[in-house]
Amino acid sequence: MKASRCLALIPAVLALLALLGGCYTNPVTGRSYAVLVPVETERALGEQSFSEVKKAEKVSTNPILNARVNAVGKRIAAAIGSDMPNAQWEFVVFESKELNAFALPGGKVGVYTGLLQLAESDAELAIVMGHEIGHVIARHGSKRMTEGLATAAVGLIGGEVVARKYGDNERDAFLLAYGGISAVGYVLPHSRADESEADQMGLYYAAKAGYDPRAAITFWERMTAAKKGTVVPAILSTHPSDEQRIATLRATVPNFIPLYEQSAKAREQANP
Repeated sequence: MKASRCLALIPAVLALLALLGGCYTNPVTGRSYAVLVPVETERALGEQSFSEVKKAEKVSTNPILNARVNAVGKRIAAAIGSDMPNAQWEFVVFESKELNAFALPGGKVGVYTGLLQLAESDAELAIVMGHEIGHVIARHGSKRMTEGLATAAVGLIGGEVVARKYGDNERDAFLLAYGGISAVGYVLPHSRADESEADQMGLYYAAKAGYDPRAAITFWERMTAAKKGTVVPAILSTHPSDEQRIATLRATVPNFIPLYEQSAKAREQANP
């Protein structure tokens, strides 16, 4: 196959990937992108994975912690509404010092006791849970899979072009360089963009549920201190730097204050 014909295949490959998965539009941010995995498959995989996690890790039986997570989770779930259709919500606390939480398709949410200790208020917990659920609603996992396949397709075609023109050794060198360049120049920036988008979604869902979005700033300040100086170069990180994240939150949070005040007022009127 001639080099020109190989290069001509690139847009066709990308178009096929987009056609197979369709175009998904984030209901909160309005951003659109191609995804390969059907929603039904995501949900089935999420339920299976959550079942496996519950078997592999220790589930907390602490009634206070479970009540807290479920109370916040149910308010967030109500705020999400049709943004996650057919969700079978389940909120589970896991015994671990890990400062983390996660969400899986189908409405499956796990929170580690270490994070519950760090999140001093329910508003901070709501921010984190909203962020993790935001990843699921945005379908970031399937988006990254689609982008990975597209990147690999372009690399393979480019490698074939180089091999036919220069030889196998040059192709290997090209693929090695392409892997690093595509990661730093494409994959990692997209991952950081997804994290920022999930932050925005977390703010939106927390505010809509009646939780003060300003809690995001205090939480990430405390999280930054808890990391005790662990730093990954920004260009090599899957997440925005803590400093950049906090700065972005400071600039973005005011946009969600009116929604929070409206939601909080409505809750007060509904529960005098």
